[in-house]
Amino acid sequence: MEEARMDRRTFVMGAAAIGAAALVGGVLGGCSDGEEAGTMTEPVPAAPSPTPEPAPGPLPYDSVFPPHEPLGRGVGAMPGRVAWVRDAAAVTWDGSGYWWQREHFNEDAVRRMVDDGVAAAAGADDAAAGWRVLFEAHNTRVGRAGGYRAGQRIAVKANMNGAGTFGADADSAMSYTTPVLLRALLLSLVEDAGTAPGDIAVYDACRIFPAHMMEFCSEGALAGVRFRCYDEGGPNDAVGDESAPVIWSGDVAGAANVVPACVSEADYLINLASLKGHSYGLTLCGKNHFGSLVNSNRLRPPEAAGIHRYVSGQTMGMYTVPVDLLANRLLGGKTMLWMLDGLVTAVSEGASVTREAALWEGAPFDGGFAASIFLSQDPVAIDSVGADFLINQPAVTSRNAALEGNLDVENYLHEAALASAPPSGAAYRDGAGNPVESLGVHEHWNNSVERLYSRDRGESEGIELVRILR
Repeated sequence: MEEARMDRRTFVMGAAAIGAAALVGGVLGGCSDGEEAGTMTEPVPAAPSPTPEPAPGPLPYDSVFPPHEPLGRGVGAMPGRVAWVRDAAAVTWDGSGYWWQREHFNEDAVRRMVDDGVAAAAGADDAAAGWRVLFEAHNTRVGRAGGYRAGQRIAVKANMNGAGTFGADADSAMSYTTPVLLRALLLSLVEDAGTAPGDIAVYDACRIFPAHMMEFCSEGALAGVRFRCYDEGGPNDAVGDESAPVIWSGDVAGAANVVPACVSEADYLINLASLKGHSYGLTLCGKNHFGSLVNSNRLRPPEAAGIHRYVSGQTMGMYTVPVDLLANRLLGGKTMLWMLDGLVTAVSEGASVTREAALWEGAPFDGGFAASIFLSQDPVAIDSVGADFLINQPAVTSRNAALEGNLDVENYLHEAALASAPPSGAAYRDGAGNPVESLGVHEHWNNSVERLYSRDRGESEGIELVRILR
């Protein structure tokens, strides 16, 4: 185990010369709407930024959450690892127009962030090798040999909650998956992982994809990518698979649910969630699967399912439905990569995204955009990191009373980490009646300056936050 820790440490520290080169090469001009992205110079592999050394005198624990030892067990190719990639040059929005417009982002920078994040999450040298490692690690975990094979299908769960208005394709200032990030992810899947565009389905069963987003994310090298959404009777309808029910472990009274056919037929799933506040506190990878339900209310399936009360008003030690979603063999069980979109953050799901509210305090943000993405094969670890960032970020909590000081938002993380024997006493199952083990590892960073977790400090268990910061 000691040798493994040394390998991780060596990877995290990286080479100073390469890191400097990456910094120089990372600042490119933004693309204007309708223009081709600038051609990148020869790519330089990104070296993760050095993990900060502890301060000469220990800094006090300052998280809002109570400190505790790591709960559960890290999973993934690099157990408990979360890759944090930030590039200040990725977002160029001056506050005009809508936040999501293409011209407000540096497309080359965002693509580089995805590639670097995939490599870092896997402990690999580049994105192509990273995808191989991640697919193989996932297959090993689910009892399947080898890695990705041509012809296998991938479903990408986007978070389109703020897109449109009650199903209408109207421009919205609210938050949803950043189109430029989605395109970058899809390009990496096609160009680095070798996936055929026609084998990829991007979905959110109860929301729409704006026409501009579908066009942008299925043109050129991505021709053939499918979209499945709230489009009853239309060509992009996320039709439910009646043979693939979602079964709750708790006493949930509501409409019966199934997953979309694009999920049940997929071999793999990528959960592309949003790093943002919510009227219930926060919404990350766990809650993103509320958009994976199909029932009698196509526009508001969670409401018809009666599951909101198992998220809102939570107290520690209660049964919670996000754990069932993370444990479900068709949802969390198929997920080979978890991601958080933190390029332009929102304080709540119903709030219009403004430049002022999206500017973050403290280093390395220093009044700029979060301009970050997070990647991991551990759903509990990535949501733990996301929760730490959000609840300790004044720019978010000062505008979200539901999150400010709300310690109970981490209940589902405790339940998920200890899923085999959770504090609630619930008997979580995988949707097919089988009990589940720990779904990942949960803890909090030491303080909001160093942001060190247990594996960062050389421990054999816990979270490891690998950072690539430009």
